Amino acid sequence: MKVQVVGCSHHNTPIEFRERLAFGPEQTCEALEQWHRTFPGVEVVLLSTCNRTEVYAAAENGEVPSQEQVAGFLARFHDLDPTDVNGHLYRHGNEDAVRHLFAVASSLDSMVVGEPQILSQVKNAYQLAAGQQGAGPLTHSAFQAAVKVARRVATETAIHQRRVSIPSVAVADFARQIFERFDDKHVVVIGAGETAEETLHYLQDEGAHQVTVVNRSADRAAELAERWRGRAADWEQLDEALATADLVVSTTGAGEPIVTAGRFKRIERLRVQRPLFILDLAVPRDFEEAVGDCPNVYLYSIDDLRTACEKNLARRDKELPAARRIIEHEAGRFMACLHHRATRPVIRQLREGWQGPKEQELHRLLNKLPDLTEKEREEIRRSFDRLVNKLLHPPLESLRDESRHGIPHVLLDALSRLFHLKD
Repeated sequence: MKVQVVGCSHHNTPIEFRERLAFGPEQTCEALEQWHRTFPGVEVVLLSTCNRTEVYAAAENGEVPSQEQVAGFLARFHDLDPTDVNGHLYRHGNEDAVRHLFAVASSLDSMVVGEPQILSQVKNAYQLAAGQQGAGPLTHSAFQAAVKVARRVATETAIHQRRVSIPSVAVADFARQIFERFDDKHVVVIGAGETAEETLHYLQDEGAHQVTVVNRSADRAAELAERWRGRAADWEQLDEALATADLVVSTTGAGEPIVTAGRFKRIERLRVQRPLFILDLAVPRDFEEAVGDCPNVYLYSIDDLRTACEKNLARRDKELPAARRIIEHEAGRFMACLHHRATRPVIRQLREGWQGPKEQELHRLLNKLPDLTEKEREEIRRSFDRLVNKLLHPPLESLRDESRHGIPHVLLDALSRLFHLKD
């Protein structure tokens, strides 16, 4: 039995390469079909997110593809150079692969440790593979175990309660202090970069859906708005957008404030004293500090948020050892079960091999003792069963003990030779 993962992630590859190796849902289905034709009999689950592309492969009998073979498969699908692809990949085998999967599902391997989205992405990847007949018994066991481990980490540690990215803290720890709900709030995003997009991600998780994106580049504003089902506004419409906003996220790269106190005074007259929450995530700041002195305006800069992030990070780091112990324990337990599973054919053959002689001797004995009652016959049958079980106990117990540390190939081979078992 072999299990492995080959892939790349934010740990070892730049975003430019991860984008080239990423799979959309339709591409994943096509890739799974190609895998089945290229490596028949090898189970596969393909996990592709913005931060990682990983191929989980398993085989109950035979070998899994090498890292070079997986690199070639990925390269052919995306029309890339196999050597270049292979140079960006890592490989983990057997227990290391299982441990890695558990860490990924539990969000310990994420760019932002504790982010909740990865578990649903892991589950979706497995379900898609199962629907395409790519997954099998081993990947089913591994991914079901990964979901259970992730839930243990979530319930037994505070990892998921400690938000440590600027956007996640901005929304969950600051915006929620002002607003109880977000589904009725108008969100204005100024800028269209990664920080803006990540903040939108958290806002939509909280229920926000009225989004306006304002950016100097109209095309980039339109692209971001389309991805998040919002609308784009021209840069010249910024004052109008701010006049109707409930929450503003500003992330531009401007060299000086784009909203001065004087400019905001004009906007303020149109707001009729409605509360306005401003997350100024830009460096340098997009809003003059004096804007925060206006009535009903709650202005937070990136420095305000960074302090909260650092506190959360320190608290979260205290939880990491406990989370890693859970993963280590569960990975060892899973592998012990997997190794014991590999011994089942030998155990079955041993039992079946001893049943024939037992039944023959029992039949011969009972024929010689025709005057026995049915109760006496049953007692003799039970005695024969107990004898066989006692004789089988030492080799079977040895198999169980040895399988805790790996597949006991030497012992399996010895038993096969001693008792003339089939391959």
